[in-house]
Amino acid sequence: MPNKTVLANGVRVVSEYVPGVRSVSVGCWFPAGSRDERPGEDGLAHLVEHMMFKGTAHRSARDIAEAIDATGGQLNAFTTKEATSYYARVLDQHLPLALDLLADMLQHSVFAEDELAREKEVILEEIGMVEDTPEDLIHDLFEACLFGDHPLARTVLGTREGLLRLGRSDVLRFVETHYTPENMVVAAAGSVQHDELVRLVEKLFRRPAGTGPVERVRRPVPYAPRQVVVPKDTEQVHICVGAPALVRTDPRRFALDLLDIIVGGGSSSRLFQQLREERGLVYSTYSFSAAYTDAGVFGVYAATRPERAGEVLDVIYRELAELAAGRIRPEEVDRAREQAKGSLMLALESTATRAGRLAGAELFDEPYLQPEELIDRLDRVTVDDVRRLAGELLAEQRLSVVKLGPAVQRRRKVLGAMA
Repeated sequence: MPNKTVLANGVRVVSEYVPGVRSVSVGCWFPAGSRDERPGEDGLAHLVEHMMFKGTAHRSARDIAEAIDATGGQLNAFTTKEATSYYARVLDQHLPLALDLLADMLQHSVFAEDELAREKEVILEEIGMVEDTPEDLIHDLFEACLFGDHPLARTVLGTREGLLRLGRSDVLRFVETHYTPENMVVAAAGSVQHDELVRLVEKLFRRPAGTGPVERVRRPVPYAPRQVVVPKDTEQVHICVGAPALVRTDPRRFALDLLDIIVGGGSSSRLFQQLREERGLVYSTYSFSAAYTDAGVFGVYAATRPERAGEVLDVIYRELAELAAGRIRPEEVDRAREQAKGSLMLALESTATRAGRLAGAELFDEPYLQPEELIDRLDRVTVDDVRRLAGELLAEQRLSVVKLGPAVQRRRKVLGAMA
Protein backbone atom coordinates (compact mmCIF):
# COMPACT_ATOMS: atom_id res chain seq x y z
CA MET A 1 0.00 0.00 0.00
CA PRO A 2 1.28 3.51 -0.76
CA ASN A 3 2.22 5.84 2.09
CA LYS A 4 1.77 9.60 2.16
CA THR A 5 3.14 12.37 4.36
CA VAL A 6 2.63 16.13 3.99
CA LEU A 7 5.55 18.14 5.38
CA ALA A 8 5.14 21.38 7.29
CA ASN A 9 6.12 23.42 4.24
CA GLY A 10 3.54 21.68 2.04
CA VAL A 11 5.75 19.18 0.19
CA ARG A 12 3.83 15.94 -0.38
CA VAL A 13 5.83 12.72 -0.03
CA VAL A 14 4.35 9.49 -1.38
CA SER A 15 5.98 6.10 -1.67
CA GLU A 16 5.32 2.45 -2.38
CA TYR A 17 7.54 -0.40 -1.27
CA VAL A 18 8.03 -3.05 -3.95
CA PRO A 19 9.38 -6.33 -2.60
CA GLY A 20 12.05 -8.24 -4.45
CA VAL A 21 13.90 -5.29 -6.03
CA ARG A 22 17.14 -3.54 -5.08
CA SER A 23 16.46 -0.35 -7.02
CA VAL A 24 14.39 2.70 -6.21
CA SER A 25 12.86 5.24 -8.57
CA VAL A 26 12.45 8.66 -6.98
CA GLY A 27 11.44 11.98 -8.44
CA CYS A 28 10.08 15.45 -7.88
CA TRP A 29 6.97 16.41 -9.83
CA PHE A 30 5.41 19.83 -10.38
CA PRO A 31 2.05 20.68 -12.02
CA ALA A 32 3.81 23.04 -14.41
CA GLY A 33 3.88 22.44 -18.14
CA SER A 34 3.55 24.21 -21.45
CA ARG A 35 -0.10 25.07 -20.80
CA ASP A 36 1.02 27.14 -17.80
CA GLU A 37 3.17 29.49 -19.84
CA ARG A 38 2.00 33.04 -20.39
CA PRO A 39 1.46 34.38 -23.91
CA GLY A 40 4.84 34.91 -25.57
CA GLU A 41 6.60 32.39 -23.33
CA ASP A 42 6.49 29.45 -25.75
CA GLY A 43 8.83 26.70 -24.54
CA LEU A 44 9.59 28.25 -21.13
CA ALA A 45 8.58 25.24 -19.00
CA HIS A 46 10.82 22.98 -21.09
CA LEU A 47 13.69 25.47 -21.02
CA VAL A 48 13.50 25.57 -17.22
CA GLU A 49 13.72 21.77 -17.13
CA HIS A 50 16.90 21.85 -19.24
CA MET A 51 18.48 24.60 -17.14
CA MET A 52 18.09 22.63 -13.90
CA PHE A 53 20.93 20.37 -15.08
CA LYS A 54 23.34 23.19 -15.95
CA GLY A 55 24.94 23.85 -12.57
CA THR A 56 24.12 24.91 -9.03
CA ALA A 57 25.80 27.01 -6.38
CA HIS A 58 27.52 23.81 -5.21
CA ARG A 59 27.99 21.64 -8.31
CA SER A 60 28.83 22.20 -11.96
CA ALA A 61 26.86 20.45 -14.68
CA ARG A 62 29.76 18.02 -15.00
CA ASP A 63 29.74 17.36 -11.25
CA ILE A 64 26.05 16.42 -11.44
CA ALA A 65 26.62 14.07 -14.37
CA GLU A 66 29.66 12.41 -12.78
CA ALA A 67 27.91 11.94 -9.44
CA ILE A 68 24.98 10.04 -10.89
CA ASP A 69 27.12 8.06 -13.37
CA ALA A 70 29.29 6.86 -10.49
CA THR A 71 26.24 5.11 -9.00
CA GLY A 72 25.39 3.28 -12.23
CA GLY A 73 22.01 4.99 -12.03
CA GLN A 74 20.04 7.43 -14.16
CA LEU A 75 19.09 11.06 -13.64
CA ASN A 76 16.74 12.72 -16.09
CA ALA A 77 13.64 14.87 -16.52
CA PHE A 78 10.72 15.47 -18.84
CA THR A 79 8.15 18.16 -19.48
CA THR A 80 4.58 17.60 -20.63
CA LYS A 81 1.70 19.96 -21.27
CA GLU A 82 0.62 19.75 -17.62
CA ALA A 83 3.61 18.65 -15.55
CA THR A 84 7.39 18.54 -15.19
CA SER A 85 9.27 15.69 -13.56
CA TYR A 86 12.86 15.34 -12.35
CA TYR A 87 13.68 11.77 -11.46
CA ALA A 88 16.41 9.27 -10.68
CA ARG A 89 16.65 5.49 -10.66
CA VAL A 90 19.41 4.09 -8.47
CA LEU A 91 20.24 1.23 -6.16
CA ASP A 92 18.58 1.73 -2.78
CA GLN A 93 21.94 2.52 -1.13
CA HIS A 94 22.28 5.57 -3.37
CA LEU A 95 18.85 7.06 -2.59
CA PRO A 96 20.35 9.77 -0.30
CA LEU A 97 22.70 10.92 -3.08
CA ALA A 98 19.93 10.91 -5.70
CA LEU A 99 17.70 13.06 -3.51
CA ASP A 100 20.61 15.37 -2.65
CA LEU A 101 21.26 15.93 -6.36
CA LEU A 102 17.57 16.62 -7.03
CA ALA A 103 17.32 19.00 -4.07
CA ASP A 104 20.45 20.88 -5.11
CA MET A 105 19.24 21.26 -8.70
CA LEU A 106 15.72 22.34 -7.76
CA GLN A 107 16.74 24.79 -5.03
CA HIS A 108 20.19 26.07 -5.95
CA SER A 109 20.47 26.15 -9.75
CA VAL A 110 22.18 29.37 -10.83
CA PHE A 111 20.79 29.66 -14.39
CA ALA A 112 23.97 31.27 -15.69
CA GLU A 113 23.55 33.46 -18.77
CA ASP A 114 26.21 31.61 -20.77
CA GLU A 115 24.60 28.25 -19.98
CA LEU A 116 21.20 29.66 -20.91
CA ALA A 117 22.46 30.76 -24.32
CA ARG A 118 24.05 27.35 -24.91
CA GLU A 119 20.96 25.43 -23.83
CA LYS A 120 18.76 27.46 -26.16
CA GLU A 121 20.91 26.20 -29.00
CA VAL A 122 20.45 22.62 -27.77
CA ILE A 123 16.65 23.06 -27.74
CA LEU A 124 16.73 24.63 -31.19
CA GLU A 125 18.36 21.41 -32.35
CA GLU A 126 15.64 19.45 -30.55
CA ILE A 127 12.97 21.47 -32.39
CA GLY A 128 14.78 20.77 -35.66
CA MET A 129 14.88 17.07 -34.85
CA VAL A 130 11.09 16.99 -34.39
CA GLU A 131 10.56 18.91 -37.62
CA ASP A 132 12.72 16.32 -39.39
CA THR A 133 10.59 13.51 -37.90
CA PRO A 134 7.17 13.75 -39.54
CA GLU A 135 5.58 11.16 -37.26
CA ASP A 136 6.42 13.36 -34.25
CA LEU A 137 5.58 16.63 -35.94
CA ILE A 138 2.10 15.62 -37.07
CA HIS A 139 1.01 14.85 -33.51
CA ASP A 140 1.90 18.41 -32.47
CA LEU A 141 0.02 19.72 -35.50
CA PHE A 142 -2.96 17.52 -34.72
CA GLU A 143 -3.33 18.75 -31.14
CA ALA A 144 -2.92 22.34 -32.33
CA CYS A 145 -5.74 21.66 -34.80
CA LEU A 146 -8.02 20.23 -32.11
CA PHE A 147 -7.32 22.74 -29.34
CA GLY A 148 -7.16 25.99 -31.34
CA ASP A 149 -6.36 28.92 -29.03
CA HIS A 150 -6.60 26.83 -25.85
CA PRO A 151 -3.31 26.62 -23.85
CA LEU A 152 -3.19 22.87 -24.54
CA ALA A 153 -2.51 23.68 -28.19
CA ARG A 154 1.02 24.81 -27.28
CA THR A 155 3.81 22.39 -28.01
CA VAL A 156 6.14 21.49 -25.16
CA LEU A 157 9.24 22.55 -27.11
CA GLY A 158 7.74 25.88 -28.11
CA THR A 159 8.76 27.80 -31.20
CA ARG A 160 12.13 29.09 -32.38
CA GLU A 161 10.92 32.68 -32.12
CA GLY A 162 9.46 32.24 -28.66
CA LEU A 163 12.52 30.43 -27.34
CA LEU A 164 14.91 33.12 -28.54
CA ARG A 165 12.86 35.79 -26.76
CA LEU A 166 13.16 34.12 -23.36
CA GLY A 167 15.68 35.43 -20.85
CA ARG A 168 17.02 34.59 -17.42
CA SER A 169 14.34 36.72 -15.74
CA ASP A 170 11.64 34.60 -17.39
CA VAL A 171 13.26 31.42 -16.07
CA LEU A 172 13.54 32.84 -12.55
CA ARG A 173 9.92 34.03 -12.54
CA PHE A 174 8.60 30.67 -13.74
CA VAL A 175 10.59 28.82 -11.07
CA GLU A 176 9.50 31.22 -8.34
CA THR A 177 5.86 30.87 -9.35
CA HIS A 178 5.58 27.14 -10.00
CA TYR A 179 8.43 25.40 -8.15
CA THR A 180 7.10 26.05 -4.66
CA PRO A 181 6.99 23.48 -1.83
CA GLU A 182 3.18 23.38 -1.98
CA ASN A 183 3.34 22.52 -5.67
CA MET A 184 5.91 19.74 -5.28
CA VAL A 185 5.29 16.00 -4.99
CA VAL A 186 8.17 13.68 -4.11
CA ALA A 187 7.32 10.15 -5.18
CA ALA A 188 9.35 6.96 -4.82
CA ALA A 189 8.77 3.29 -5.54
CA GLY A 190 10.91 0.22 -5.11
CA SER A 191 13.27 -0.66 -2.29
CA VAL A 192 12.32 2.32 -0.16
CA GLN A 193 11.21 2.81 3.44
CA HIS A 194 8.72 5.64 3.77
CA ASP A 195 9.96 7.00 7.09
CA GLU A 196 13.52 7.17 5.79
CA LEU A 197 12.32 8.90 2.62
CA VAL A 198 10.42 11.49 4.66
CA ARG A 199 13.47 12.11 6.84
CA LEU A 200 15.64 12.73 3.79
CA VAL A 201 13.10 15.04 2.13
CA GLU A 202 12.65 17.05 5.35
CA LYS A 203 16.41 17.46 5.61
CA LEU A 204 17.03 18.41 1.97
CA PHE A 205 13.95 20.44 0.97
CA ARG A 206 13.82 23.12 3.63
CA ARG A 207 12.39 25.96 1.62
CA PRO A 208 9.54 27.55 3.65
CA ALA A 209 5.97 27.44 2.47
CA GLY A 210 4.86 30.18 0.12
CA THR A 211 1.44 31.55 -0.64
CA GLY A 212 -0.09 28.19 -1.51
CA PRO A 213 -0.31 25.98 -4.59
CA VAL A 214 -0.82 27.58 -7.99
CA GLU A 215 -4.42 27.15 -9.07
CA ARG A 216 -4.65 26.16 -12.71
CA VAL A 217 -7.46 27.85 -14.61
CA ARG A 218 -9.63 25.31 -16.38
CA ARG A 219 -10.97 26.38 -19.74
CA PRO A 220 -13.44 24.67 -22.05
CA VAL A 221 -12.13 23.76 -25.49
CA PRO A 222 -14.25 25.42 -28.21
CA TYR A 223 -13.99 22.73 -30.86
CA ALA A 224 -15.04 22.69 -34.49
CA PRO A 225 -13.84 19.92 -36.85
CA ARG A 226 -11.14 21.01 -39.28
CA GLN A 227 -9.26 19.59 -42.22
CA VAL A 228 -5.66 20.76 -42.48
CA VAL A 229 -2.99 20.02 -45.05
CA VAL A 230 0.61 20.94 -44.21
CA PRO A 231 2.99 20.72 -47.19
CA LYS A 232 6.32 19.09 -46.45
CA ASP A 233 8.93 17.41 -48.62
CA THR A 234 8.63 13.84 -47.34
CA GLU A 235 8.44 10.43 -48.98
CA GLN A 236 5.14 9.62 -47.28
CA VAL A 237 1.95 11.43 -46.39
CA HIS A 238 1.42 11.32 -42.62
CA ILE A 239 -2.20 11.36 -41.50
CA CYS A 240 -3.99 11.91 -38.19
CA VAL A 241 -7.76 11.61 -37.84
CA GLY A 242 -9.62 12.14 -34.58
CA ALA A 243 -11.41 14.43 -32.16
CA PRO A 244 -11.43 15.66 -28.56
CA ALA A 245 -12.03 12.87 -26.07
CA LEU A 246 -12.22 12.35 -22.30
CA VAL A 247 -10.68 14.42 -19.51
CA ARG A 248 -8.30 12.59 -17.23
CA THR A 249 -10.87 12.05 -14.43
CA ASP A 250 -13.67 10.70 -16.65
CA PRO A 251 -14.75 7.28 -15.29
CA ARG A 252 -15.22 6.09 -18.88
CA ARG A 253 -11.46 6.15 -19.42
CA PHE A 254 -11.33 2.39 -18.89
CA ALA A 255 -13.78 1.90 -21.74
CA LEU A 256 -11.61 4.24 -23.81
CA ASP A 257 -8.58 2.05 -23.07
CA LEU A 258 -10.40 -0.91 -24.63
CA LEU A 259 -11.70 1.11 -27.57
CA ASP A 260 -8.16 2.35 -28.24
CA ILE A 261 -6.89 -1.23 -28.39
CA ILE A 262 -9.73 -2.32 -30.70
CA VAL A 263 -9.12 0.57 -33.10
CA GLY A 264 -5.34 0.51 -33.36
CA GLY A 265 -3.66 -1.03 -30.35
CA GLY A 266 -1.63 -3.84 -31.83
CA SER A 267 -1.35 -6.22 -34.75
CA SER A 268 -4.85 -7.64 -34.19
CA SER A 269 -6.49 -4.19 -34.18
CA ARG A 270 -8.93 -3.06 -36.84
CA LEU A 271 -6.64 -0.52 -38.46
CA PHE A 272 -3.57 -2.74 -38.53
CA GLN A 273 -5.51 -5.59 -40.06
CA GLN A 274 -7.31 -3.47 -42.66
CA LEU A 275 -4.56 -1.06 -43.66
CA ARG A 276 -1.49 -3.26 -43.43
CA GLU A 277 -2.43 -6.94 -43.44
CA GLU A 278 -5.41 -6.88 -45.82
CA ARG A 279 -4.39 -4.10 -48.22
CA GLY A 280 -0.67 -3.47 -47.77
CA LEU A 281 -1.28 0.29 -47.72
CA VAL A 282 0.96 1.20 -44.76
CA TYR A 283 3.87 0.07 -42.71
CA SER A 284 2.88 1.98 -39.56
CA THR A 285 -0.60 2.67 -38.19
CA TYR A 286 -2.01 2.93 -34.68
CA SER A 287 -4.51 4.75 -32.51
CA PHE A 288 -3.64 7.01 -29.58
CA SER A 289 -5.27 8.89 -26.74
CA ALA A 290 -4.24 11.55 -24.24
CA ALA A 291 -6.13 12.91 -21.24
CA TYR A 292 -5.65 16.34 -19.70
CA THR A 293 -7.31 18.29 -16.90
CA ASP A 294 -10.00 19.86 -19.06
CA ALA A 295 -9.77 18.08 -22.40
CA GLY A 296 -8.69 14.89 -24.08
CA VAL A 297 -7.65 13.52 -27.46
CA PHE A 298 -8.41 10.37 -29.39
CA GLY A 299 -7.01 9.79 -32.85
CA VAL A 300 -5.51 7.43 -35.36
CA TYR A 301 -2.26 7.72 -37.28
CA ALA A 302 -1.14 6.24 -40.59
CA ALA A 303 1.60 6.97 -43.13
CA THR A 304 1.56 6.01 -46.79
CA ARG A 305 2.73 7.03 -50.25
CA PRO A 306 1.05 10.17 -51.66
CA GLU A 307 -0.88 8.34 -54.35
CA ARG A 308 -2.43 6.04 -51.74
CA ALA A 309 -3.43 8.68 -49.19
CA GLY A 310 -7.01 8.90 -50.44
CA GLU A 311 -7.52 5.15 -50.14
CA VAL A 312 -6.01 5.10 -46.65
CA LEU A 313 -8.38 7.86 -45.53
CA ASP A 314 -11.32 5.98 -47.01
CA VAL A 315 -10.43 2.87 -45.02
CA ILE A 316 -9.92 4.86 -41.82
CA TYR A 317 -13.27 6.61 -42.16
CA ARG A 318 -15.03 3.38 -43.01
CA GLU A 319 -13.63 1.59 -39.96
CA LEU A 320 -14.39 4.50 -37.62
CA ALA A 321 -17.94 4.66 -39.01
CA GLU A 322 -18.41 0.95 -38.29
CA LEU A 323 -17.26 1.49 -34.73
CA ALA A 324 -19.40 4.60 -34.27
CA ALA A 325 -22.42 2.60 -35.46
CA GLY A 326 -21.85 0.14 -32.63
CA ARG A 327 -20.56 -2.73 -34.72
CA ILE A 328 -18.17 -3.98 -32.07
CA ARG A 329 -18.12 -7.69 -31.32
CA PRO A 330 -18.06 -9.01 -27.73
CA GLU A 331 -14.97 -11.07 -28.51
CA GLU A 332 -13.14 -7.90 -29.60
CA VAL A 333 -13.88 -6.30 -26.23
CA ASP A 334 -12.81 -9.43 -24.36
CA ARG A 335 -9.55 -9.63 -26.29
CA ALA A 336 -8.88 -5.91 -25.70
CA ARG A 337 -9.62 -6.35 -22.01
CA GLU A 338 -7.06 -9.13 -21.62
CA GLN A 339 -4.52 -7.15 -23.63
CA ALA A 340 -5.04 -4.11 -21.40
CA LYS A 341 -4.70 -6.16 -18.23
CA GLY A 342 -1.54 -7.85 -19.45
CA SER A 343 0.06 -4.56 -20.52
CA LEU A 344 -0.85 -2.99 -17.20
CA MET A 345 0.69 -5.73 -15.10
CA LEU A 346 3.86 -5.78 -17.19
CA ALA A 347 4.18 -2.00 -16.83
CA LEU A 348 3.78 -2.23 -13.06
CA GLU A 349 6.92 -4.34 -12.86
CA SER A 350 8.76 -1.03 -13.45
CA THR A 351 9.46 1.01 -10.32
CA ALA A 352 9.54 4.13 -12.51
CA THR A 353 5.99 3.43 -13.69
CA ARG A 354 4.81 2.94 -10.13
CA ALA A 355 6.44 6.17 -8.95
CA GLY A 356 4.91 8.04 -11.89
CA ARG A 357 1.45 6.70 -11.08
CA LEU A 358 1.83 7.78 -7.45
CA ALA A 359 2.91 11.27 -8.46
CA GLY A 360 0.18 11.66 -11.08
CA ALA A 361 -2.57 10.71 -8.64
CA GLU A 362 -1.25 13.22 -6.11
CA LEU A 363 -0.63 16.03 -8.59
CA PHE A 364 -4.08 15.85 -10.12
CA ASP A 365 -6.02 14.95 -6.98
CA GLU A 366 -7.05 11.53 -8.23
CA PRO A 367 -7.49 8.30 -6.29
CA TYR A 368 -4.52 5.98 -6.46
CA LEU A 369 -5.88 2.66 -7.68
CA GLN A 370 -4.12 -0.54 -6.68
CA PRO A 371 -3.40 -3.06 -9.45
CA GLU A 372 -6.34 -5.22 -8.41
CA GLU A 373 -8.61 -2.16 -8.50
CA LEU A 374 -7.42 -1.30 -12.00
CA ILE A 375 -8.12 -4.87 -13.10
CA ASP A 376 -11.60 -4.65 -11.55
CA ARG A 377 -12.35 -1.40 -13.43
CA LEU A 378 -11.36 -3.04 -16.71
CA ASP A 379 -13.42 -6.13 -15.92
CA ARG A 380 -16.48 -3.96 -15.29
CA VAL A 381 -16.41 -2.40 -18.77
CA THR A 382 -19.22 -3.86 -20.87
CA VAL A 383 -19.58 -4.19 -24.62
CA ASP A 384 -22.33 -1.56 -24.49
CA ASP A 385 -19.99 0.83 -22.64
CA VAL A 386 -17.47 0.59 -25.47
CA ARG A 387 -20.18 0.91 -28.14
CA ARG A 388 -21.68 4.01 -26.55
CA LEU A 389 -18.28 5.66 -26.23
CA ALA A 390 -17.41 4.85 -29.84
CA GLY A 391 -20.69 6.38 -30.97
CA GLU A 392 -19.95 9.55 -29.01
CA LEU A 393 -16.29 10.01 -29.96
CA LEU A 394 -16.04 8.64 -33.50
CA ALA A 395 -19.04 10.12 -35.27
CA GLU A 396 -17.82 11.40 -38.63
CA GLN A 397 -19.15 14.92 -38.09
CA ARG A 398 -16.80 15.27 -35.08
CA LEU A 399 -13.61 14.21 -36.80
CA SER A 400 -10.72 16.44 -37.78
CA VAL A 401 -8.03 15.46 -40.27
CA VAL A 402 -4.43 16.62 -40.51
CA LYS A 403 -2.20 15.57 -43.40
CA LEU A 404 1.51 16.29 -43.56
CA GLY A 405 3.56 15.62 -46.64
CA PRO A 406 3.92 16.27 -50.37
CA ALA A 407 1.03 17.14 -52.66
CA VAL A 408 -1.69 14.51 -52.30
CA GLN A 409 -4.76 13.63 -54.30
CA ARG A 410 -8.03 15.16 -53.23
CA ARG A 411 -9.89 12.69 -51.06
CA ARG A 412 -13.01 11.21 -52.51
CA LYS A 413 -16.61 11.77 -51.55
CA VAL A 414 -16.46 10.28 -48.07
CA LEU A 415 -14.52 13.29 -46.78
CA GLY A 416 -15.55 15.96 -49.24
CA ALA A 417 -13.50 19.04 -50.07
CA MET A 418 -10.41 18.94 -47.90
CA ALA A 419 -7.29 20.36 -49.44
